[in-house]
Amino acid sequence: MAATETATFGGGCFWCVEAAFEELDGVEDVTSGYAGGHVADPTYEAVCSGDTGHAEVVQVEYDPDVVTYGDLLEVFFTIHDPTQVNRQGPDVGSQYRSIVLYHDEDQRERAEAYVEALDEEYDDAIATEVEPLDTFYRAEEYHQNYFENNPNDAYCTVHAQPKVEKVREAFEANVDPAP
Repeated sequence: MAATETATFGGGCFWCVEAAFEELDGVEDVTSGYAGGHVADPTYEAVCSGDTGHAEVVQVEYDPDVVTYGDLLEVFFTIHDPTQVNRQGPDVGSQYRSIVLYHDEDQRERAEAYVEALDEEYDDAIATEVEPLDTFYRAEEYHQNYFENNPNDAYCTVHAQPKVEKVREAFEANVDPAP
């Protein structure tokens, strides 16, 4: 197995973002969690209160020989609306903000350049934050692989499934053929 790298993104409910990234060939693992706030070891309930400063995020472990960080950025910005401030669709609050948490200077530079280029494509300003990752807190176990484990959940069928289908269609050549 090749050496993997890690990327961290938040763009609304982590169930939806996790499900979309799981589709990609070269993605070894996606973990739902919390980052970008000021409270140690936050719980889901605390993050939902909006008082922790954390966003719902996913950490993507990937093989850079198969899928690049640039590919991940493209997928991320395809599956959510980067112009929405502290929300995505029906989910409202700072925990649902659009955020790229970089792991090194290369990721920072690439994310900032992507956001700058993207800004020219939208009428509204890009709200995506680009910040260094301080600490990632793994979410509770029941949040991991939520879409895969709950495909008939009403929220998943209405919000996660369309993101998965969008990835399958828009990035067909990069979709993992494994069931």
